[in-house]
Amino acid sequence: MRKFNIRKVLDGLTAVSSSSSASSSSQQQQSGNRESDIPETLQSEHFQLCKTVRHGFPYQPSALAFDPVQKILAIGTQTGALRLFGRPGVECYCQHDSEAAVIQLQFLINEGALVSALADDTLHLWNLRQKRPAILHSLKFNRERQRSTQKQTEKEAGIRLDKWITFCHLPFQSKWLYVGTERGNIHIVNVESFTLSGYVIMWNKAIELSSKSHPGPVVHISDNPMDEGKLLIGYESGTVVLWDLKSKKADYRYTHDEAIHSVAWHHEGKQFICSHSDGTLTIWNIKSPAKPLQTITPHGKQLKDGKKPEPCKPILKVEYKTARAGEPFIILSGGLSYDTVGRRPCLTVMHGKSTAVLEMDYSIVDFLTLCETPYPNDFQEPYAVVVLLEKDLVVIDLAQNGYPIFENPYPLNIHESPVTCCEYFADCPADLIPALYSVGARQKRQGYSKKEWPISGGNWGSVTQSYPEIIITGHADGSIKFWDASAITLQVLYKLKTAKVFEKSRSKDDRPNTDIVDEDPYAIQIISWCLESRMLCIAGVSAHVIIYRFSKQEVTTEVIPMLEVRLLYEINDIDSPDGEQAPPLPTPGTGSNPQSIAPQSHPSTSSSSSDGLRDNVPCLKIKSSPLKQSAGYQIELVIQLVWVSGEPPQQITSLAVNSAYGLVVFGNCNGTAMVDYLQKTVLLNLGTIELYGSNDPYRREPRSPRKSRQPSGAGLCDINEGTTVPEDRCKSPTSDQHTRSPRSGSPNNSDDDDQKMNNFIEKVKTKGRKFSKMVANDIAKMSRKLSLPTELKPDLDVRDNSFSRSRSSSVTSIDKESREAISALHFCETFTRKADTSPSPCLWVGTTLGTVLVIVLNLPPGGEQRLSQPVIVSPSGTILRLKGAILRMAFLDTTGSLVPPAREPWREHNVSEDKDEKDKSKKRRPVSVSPSSSSQEISENQYAVICSEKQAKVISLPSQNCIHKQNITETSFVLRGDIVALSNSSCLACFCANGHIMTFSLPSLRPLLDVYYLPLTNMRIARTFCFTNNGQASYLVSPTEIQRITYSQETCENLQEMLGELFTPVETPEAPNRGFFKGLFGGGAQSLDREELFGESASGKASRSLAQHIPGPGGIEGVKGSASGVIGELARARIALDERGQKLGELDERTAAMLSSADSFSKHAHEMMMKYKDKKWYQF
Repeated sequence: MRKFNIRKVLDGLTAVSSSSSASSSSQQQQSGNRESDIPETLQSEHFQLCKTVRHGFPYQPSALAFDPVQKILAIGTQTGALRLFGRPGVECYCQHDSEAAVIQLQFLINEGALVSALADDTLHLWNLRQKRPAILHSLKFNRERQRSTQKQTEKEAGIRLDKWITFCHLPFQSKWLYVGTERGNIHIVNVESFTLSGYVIMWNKAIELSSKSHPGPVVHISDNPMDEGKLLIGYESGTVVLWDLKSKKADYRYTHDEAIHSVAWHHEGKQFICSHSDGTLTIWNIKSPAKPLQTITPHGKQLKDGKKPEPCKPILKVEYKTARAGEPFIILSGGLSYDTVGRRPCLTVMHGKSTAVLEMDYSIVDFLTLCETPYPNDFQEPYAVVVLLEKDLVVIDLAQNGYPIFENPYPLNIHESPVTCCEYFADCPADLIPALYSVGARQKRQGYSKKEWPISGGNWGSVTQSYPEIIITGHADGSIKFWDASAITLQVLYKLKTAKVFEKSRSKDDRPNTDIVDEDPYAIQIISWCLESRMLCIAGVSAHVIIYRFSKQEVTTEVIPMLEVRLLYEINDIDSPDGEQAPPLPTPGTGSNPQSIAPQSHPSTSSSSSDGLRDNVPCLKIKSSPLKQSAGYQIELVIQLVWVSGEPPQQITSLAVNSAYGLVVFGNCNGTAMVDYLQKTVLLNLGTIELYGSNDPYRREPRSPRKSRQPSGAGLCDINEGTTVPEDRCKSPTSDQHTRSPRSGSPNNSDDDDQKMNNFIEKVKTKGRKFSKMVANDIAKMSRKLSLPTELKPDLDVRDNSFSRSRSSSVTSIDKESREAISALHFCETFTRKADTSPSPCLWVGTTLGTVLVIVLNLPPGGEQRLSQPVIVSPSGTILRLKGAILRMAFLDTTGSLVPPAREPWREHNVSEDKDEKDKSKKRRPVSVSPSSSSQEISENQYAVICSEKQAKVISLPSQNCIHKQNITETSFVLRGDIVALSNSSCLACFCANGHIMTFSLPSLRPLLDVYYLPLTNMRIARTFCFTNNGQASYLVSPTEIQRITYSQETCENLQEMLGELFTPVETPEAPNRGFFKGLFGGGAQSLDREELFGESASGKASRSLAQHIPGPGGIEGVKGSASGVIGELARARIALDERGQKLGELDERTAAMLSSADSFSKHAHEMMMKYKDKKWYQF
């Protein structure tokens, strides 16, 4: 009975093949398995997916808090995220499940806990005494659904109308949290049990009973620094109330015409200051409620004749801090005059008679003043201000003149310019990070505060990962940042500005050539980096490629080397007749000598075709003046694609550089070009279908008629040399469709008709160019949205469109065939043909239609001959096919190890070499570092691993037999695939658009991991997601943050040790000394027994309908939520038993306390009875 492979049968049915072909393919698979008998060490137990750490600035921040004893900073965001910062290298990320905005944060100072108030009416208590903070308790306030009726009592109406939390206040060393609501009421929460007290301050009791209007939401709550029994309540309407907690009534009420935004106490408790919506500050004496003691308009123009100053913008927050030696500090945000149009947001520091206005780059979200003492009733001694901006965190030194800022040690400037691409490299050469750090240290700015960073809490984790890691980010302004990502930290090493090679456009009229993109013409699109040689190559959105060489010496480049490449090829939109074939690929013998092509220094070949269309013009203009290049990455060569007959060049979709060969290759939807950056010549310039030669499976032909076809060798060196290319070749199908109609009309000899016809043609051409430009910008977006399943089609923003690669996985669409793009490029030293007996240098080219083509490279000897003799490029005739666009290619040796491309070690090029060194360099010939042994069988020496958007294949070389195949996904497509090294082996890691992360063994392609992790909700994720060696991966989770994850079981197990600790045992500072006379005569701070006021025995129980208590995970590291199966059930049962035992223990304690209380009462009653037993009634 014939054995069927069910997967092969399904594949055969999909391809409409017969059962015999399915059987033969199954037999080929079995024979291939015998060929690749490689032991595989990776198993599924070696893989586990988890998040490691998040870097960058918290996206859309909304709240700020600081623990002055632990010296920890907390930031909340509008998406419910929580970021905690200690000393540099100690960071933590948490997330509220509801993803509601964080409106306020309150530390339990020096207790290792934090309270977060969210916009969905919830309070959460976080335990910070563990490496991964967890929620201990939650309290959900119930919103009022129906309006109160007139029959309801005032108290019921007040409670039922509470909507959401507006302000929270937790006094130092208190367990009672004051919660103000939008309705104007104040509730009190016990933060230990997270239960509500029955004590409620109602808004109608706090304000004057005669007042008819509602005071508005509570915007401020604080207790008097000198008397904890007095609570200051600020309402938005302008009313402030000093509430006596013991007598439950208002002592004083302070009324102002302008709305209040914030309130702050003087530390002596006799005065407080309010900020108002008209840009004024009012200072009040607590015993003089009639009018303010002083009114200040910090930024108002003082008018003559005693008139009030002009109104200003609202002062959103004010703080009032005192110092023993010197005047108090009044620090505020906002309050600028309305006539300061275009002025940046400011923080104002008023100290005595001096006023300093500090401009900020972004809007101020919140700020806090850091003080020496946590006690509010002592001199505050402010030393710094932490300012949370919309996209930055600034810390200002108040102790130095001029108020300099501290140098921020956190990696919060990832988004300094929007990130457009990202690459991750693990297990880098040991000398690479020190080299980048040494050149990057010279770029640091001066003028920072000389003091140490004030946020210094927590402790570092233990370093268990010793290998170097580097993350590279490309940005919209053309800059590239290198980051040290070793041991789950992130620190900037070096910044490269690629845009400085181009002339900057001063106005829109002065930028005629940057029409390929509407904005950010220097944005980085692709990065290719050789770690050993440190050669760097980047591709930008304006169809430009720049090659950089690393040097520790500063140089001045007189003339920037440059090449202009004319890359455009078009085909018919219909299949050609069967009898016709596309012209064969040019052979190297017929090609022109690349030496004849001289590098062009400047874009001096700009010209226009006969009909006035832009032609031979690059999108960007290179500087003509000498360029001073500091130590670091220095320009080796600039390559630009040029306009062709009014059509802009298409964006580059793939890029590769090889330092051993001295070559760089790039491709787009028109074709591919290869450049020898040592000789500064173009070796290859072919349309995609010209790469096929006579083996084109789609039977496509150049657009006809083609009056002057280029000679067969011209395609290899089609660089702009002042020659004109026939107009038919240069037109895109879009513009041709628009212009064909008027040209087909009969000729007219009338001058008026000719003029009208010319005007009409020009209009059509203009519209055609605009349409073509729109298509160039949006083709990637449309193709991806069409390819996504219905439920995964996101709304893509305009910025994402510019950097998404066009993709096409359909092999039947003629329209997509006409735009077959180069999607993957890989230099290697392998077998190019079936008859090869030894590996040779070659280039593997992958396209969006799933085709892999192999190009052979014939390199001259090293040394001076390499600079004088040409590199010969020729086709091999090898064509491989997969489903979907090709994403990644790699090669394995007979032991299953990855074969890295040939590369040369780095050496300094700007220092003159000795004669001996020159002789060595002449003789040096880079070879492949493949660990393959020459004694092994030549017939099966390597294995090619090819990953596409739909499937992966392992092909034996040189026989080119497909020995393993794996259909990765049927309903979705792979966004990123990487062949990576892990645990002395290798595997294929894939991230799919449906959110699944998968790994496959090599070479057998056995599934090892398949986890649903993250759905494709934004093209930013697809553009920046990347895998690297040792089980690491990263992506841009928000426009400002990088999320790192691991799929290695070993890293997951060691992660707990690697994470830093936020809470460290620190002694609480001593309370301020009251002094002899204050203690004698009752002065100083008055304490309050809040338990006596707010406890259940005094205030009763709160209404159950008011709030619901929700127990949290309790800091058991997510055991409840993440555990599954039998073990999870056992864990949950054990936790339930522990909780039950804990509750029983608490019940026993309460019972024992009640018995003790009863015994004590009985004893006192007996003593009282004995005392008055024998006395008469008149003796009492």
